[in-house]
Amino acid sequence: MSSLALSTKPAKYAQDLAGTIHSYETGGAVDGPGMRFVLFMSGCQMRCHYCHNPDTWKMKEGKRVSVSEVAADIGKYASFLRFAGGLTISGGEPLVQADFVGALIRKVKAEYGLHVALDTNGGLGDAVSDAWFDPVDLVLLDIKHIDPIRHRDLTATALQPVLEMARRLSWMGKPMWIRYVLVPGWTDAFDEVERMADFVAALGSVQRVEVLPFHNMAAHKWAAMAGRKYLLEGTPAPTPEVEARVRQQFARRGLWVA
Repeated sequence: MSSLALSTKPAKYAQDLAGTIHSYETGGAVDGPGMRFVLFMSGCQMRCHYCHNPDTWKMKEGKRVSVSEVAADIGKYASFLRFAGGLTISGGEPLVQADFVGALIRKVKAEYGLHVALDTNGGLGDAVSDAWFDPVDLVLLDIKHIDPIRHRDLTATALQPVLEMARRLSWMGKPMWIRYVLVPGWTDAFDEVERMADFVAALGSVQRVEVLPFHNMAAHKWAAMAGRKYLLEGTPAPTPEVEARVRQQFARRGLWVA
């Protein structure tokens, strides 16, 4: 695996390794505990109908930077982040650029001692070794759907690698927050939520479940994408009653639901 090879490279190589980022947010409050520096990586293998960051999908639309450059930007806020929250790597999908992200989080952990969270769709877990996760304190794992056919319809990718990633993280004892986007007509069916809740409850290291109601706030991003049709245009947000029912389905398994 490339990440295993990375660990044998000189430190200078790791610091000079280049990656492609989309943007970052210095005061993120919804991507992990506390206030966080949220780095949005470019590139994603999924094509979720409800994606709120479709502008991160293509690497060519990002900015090329080195590990040392990004670490220096994070370092400007490190004294605050150490007690207020930490660093979250999001996207896009961070594991599309696993070597770059791995080098960055190791550097940030070693130099600044920050809490590190990884926001991932879980589909590329085979790209990294177990040791790659050593600097990661928390994984925000987005499981899009529990049915393999519906998952492929929704994301254009297979479900099985995501479930394997979840089980692997559980076996490793890596703390997880499971994220579940509640989309009317797609992810709100009672029986499918029951299956999702059963799967999540069987994992051993889940600290909480975040049920995230669908919204249309990214419609303008989709409108700006040539050749891409926003299939959820006109889809409403879930009703309070449906949202409460889904939260209760998870909570009944003893899961803490946010």
